[in-house]
Amino acid sequence: MANPQPSVIILAAGRGERYRASGGSTHKLDALLGGIPVLQRVLAAVAETGLEAHVVRPLGDNSGMGDSIARGVKATPDADGWLILPGDLGLITADSIRQVAAAVQGDTVVVPQYHSRRGHPVAFPAECFAALSALTGDSGAAAIVRAYREAGRVLDLSVDDIGVVLDIDSLDDLNTAEQTLATPP
Repeated sequence: MANPQPSVIILAAGRGERYRASGGSTHKLDALLGGIPVLQRVLAAVAETGLEAHVVRPLGDNSGMGDSIARGVKATPDADGWLILPGDLGLITADSIRQVAAAVQGDTVVVPQYHSRRGHPVAFPAECFAALSALTGDSGAAAIVRAYREAGRVLDLSVDDIGVVLDIDSLDDLNTAEQTLATPP
């Protein structure tokens, strides 16, 4: 019997309005980062982990992040937890995703951190199915994380990967990511 593993829910349904407002000519997920579209970089990192993944695409309505998370979780009801990964984290590494996935156990939410900054993917145990499936609107799963934190059931996992916090919401963010990518470790 295989070890149960969480599923990675890749959020790719946002409108990308802040990116376009900053001067971007494409959707932020289609913007080239090191010559490769941002979303394609995220998909490649997830594929490298070997974890099951589900991409939440736009429906053409005004769904928010909460709605997208709920759709992704409902599409993978048999998963042993979920890693919620925004599709605009173009520098995230497979190693960071694996570290977060490995830390999901029992009744604990896992929040990766880079230099004390909270990032993604945030991991939720299987017991969060009902709460995640009921999400709506733009607030995402922040209330669930807050409740788990108040109960002392959040693991803040330090990772050595700026990719967990460097999202692409503007042309400035894309330029920062390009500079980071061009800088040797």
